[in-house]
Amino acid sequence: MFDGFLGYIIGGAVIGVLARLIKPGADPLGWIMTILLGIGGAAIGGYLYPGHGWMTWAVAILAAIVLLFVYEALRRKR
Repeated sequence: MFDGFLGYIIGGAVIGVLARLIKPGADPLGWIMTILLGIGGAAIGGYLYPGHGWMTWAVAILAAIVLLFVYEALRRKR
């Protein structure tokens, strides 16, 4: 179980960083929010495209980019 939890944190960090690199513009996020964004993207990607492989990672990164846009839209409203 620890490997799964640690795997989600490490995978979430990688996915979050890749999403922030791919999306244009400045993203005012810290490391914790980047990891949470990546974990959310990984969860959505795993739900939409179950399995293991590069396609699941691609869907997870795309989901993280969408979450990043949503986060920025919600942040602008405040």
